[in-house]
Amino acid sequence: MSKPIHIAIIYNEPTIETDTGRQFAFDAGISHQNSSVWVSAAKSNGKIDLSEVGVIEEKEDIQSALQSLGFETSIFNMSDDLDRFLDYLKAMQPDVIFNMVESLGDYAIHEMHVAGVYELLGIAYTGSGPLTLGTCLNKARTKEILMQNGIPTARFLLVENANELSAETLKLSFPIIVKPSAEDASVGIDNNSIVNTFAELKDRIAFIAKKFQAPALVEEYIEGRELNVAIIGNDPPVVLPISEIDFSGLPSGYPKIVTYDAKWMDGTKEYEGTKGICPSILPAEVEKEVKDLALRAYNLMECRDYARVDIRLSKAMKPFVLEVNPNPDLSSDAGYHRSAKTAGYSYPEAIGKIVGFAVERHLQTK
Repeated sequence: MSKPIHIAIIYNEPTIETDTGRQFAFDAGISHQNSSVWVSAAKSNGKIDLSEVGVIEEKEDIQSALQSLGFETSIFNMSDDLDRFLDYLKAMQPDVIFNMVESLGDYAIHEMHVAGVYELLGIAYTGSGPLTLGTCLNKARTKEILMQNGIPTARFLLVENANELSAETLKLSFPIIVKPSAEDASVGIDNNSIVNTFAELKDRIAFIAKKFQAPALVEEYIEGRELNVAIIGNDPPVVLPISEIDFSGLPSGYPKIVTYDAKWMDGTKEYEGTKGICPSILPAEVEKEVKDLALRAYNLMECRDYARVDIRLSKAMKPFVLEVNPNPDLSSDAGYHRSAKTAGYSYPEAIGKIVGFAVERHLQTK
């Protein structure tokens, strides 16, 4: 009887040592090391930041799916300790790594470097390679690549200092949305991200620069609908049914964007007022255009195995690519699986396919 394939699920757990996390754990009498208790309690305590616990749920979902398929699994939290991680790989010698690492030492840029370690060690791993991970994290660079290849995206500027701009030289039209240039998961996006005057623009750029110590991505705001296009596979990649963010539950006057609160802060009006629906109801020709555009972006950015392309659909039904996410949330209740489920995949089937792509690629390089 052959030995089952050993898949190591590698992640770098966010320390639940934020001000909110420390206070919540103290009040509830919970050790942040007890992840299952933390998740349960966090969800029952009102306005809690689910980004702190989302990775815990995700890796547990993935492990359950893989075990149901007959794989041997282990889970390893890097805990920002690269030496310990290398010792683990040497001792366990996994056949495949299910890569869930999105940062190291609180720096998202190191996501690409961790994937580089897998490459150097010659270990099969899921998802996109280092160059794709690093490029897609840089929103401005991604938009430049898209534009240079004829893929529509909102006009933008990259601004390090608000004083660089003047009302006379600004070549963008209001309303404008201001975001951090190298963050993901809606970090830095809130109800004040959309600005309508030059004074508001300068204030928001200054806020982003101070808080994130990085340039601000300043782009024309596309009024309309927000679509998430999940893609799976490589030869050829398959576009899954389009998912849409329904903003109809937001209070009057709230911007129709996916803010950090809308994505993560359970108990807030933004979180409760934005829901994912799949499939999105679109005219056939628009659906085809959106899917074709997403697939072009996926291939252009050299994504592999799985990714999600976020698109704004203007009131004139013209799609604009917002960003390409090569490592979307793969939890069983996340938007990516919402699309996979609509396409007919069970959760274990979708996760198993992703592992299969990694194994196939590794065998081809031997």
